[in-house]
Amino acid sequence: MRLRVEFTTEPFDLDEAPAHAVVAREVIQSAELDAVDVGPFGNTAEGGADAVLTAVDELLRKALGAGATRVSLQVNVIGEGEGGAQ
Repeated sequence: MRLRVEFTTEPFDLDEAPAHAVVAREVIQSAELDAVDVGPFGNTAEGGADAVLTAVDELLRKALGAGATRVSLQVNVIGEGEGGAQ
């Protein structure tokens, strides 16, 4: 099964990326995922279920530990031929 996760961390800071946002992005970028797209207002990653769920667990733990007061995420099951994040 393939999954797509979309997430944001708060509080926002438009002047510079807060520590929790940097940590969350580092977790996702270093995970064994097939596609990752990070941006200032949202992040998307795709991969096998085990890899995505492992990355989400680490993302939540580290982002909250780095000061996030809210993490919004959505996880979708996607078909093998689907994909969009790069």
